[in-house]
Amino acid sequence: EVQLQAYGGGLVQAGGYLRLSCVASGFTFGNYAIGWFRQVPGKEREGVSCRSRSGTYYAESVKGRFTISSDNAKNTVYLQMNSLKPEDTAVYYCAATTNEVGVGCYVWYNYWGQGTLVTVSS
Repeated sequence: EVQLQAYGGGLVQAGGYLRLSCVASGFTFGNYAIGWFRQVPGKEREGVSCRSRSGTYYAESVKGRFTISSDNAKNTVYLQMNSLKPEDTAVYYCAATTNEVGVGCYVWYNYWGQGTLVTVSS
């Protein structure tokens, strides 16, 4: 089965940290560009970070606080989130695409994970 599974969300106080993981099954992450997105009720889905063969990109709201990384041997992509703020509260999704990505990360993605909830308390 081809799928992505995101996990690692939870409740954390402002200023704290979490690391989200996204594990691919049925395909190899190394052949794709990867994106992390987040969404809250009533708001548009936001591209948080993405990585392509040509570069790595972050939303201005998370730049300097979040880091995307990967472990190809584990077929896993991570999003390290530090200095969390209440406005980071959202459901976070990982996605994989055969397309190139750039600023904003908004391209067509082949696969999407189910999302994991991050709640940051003030």
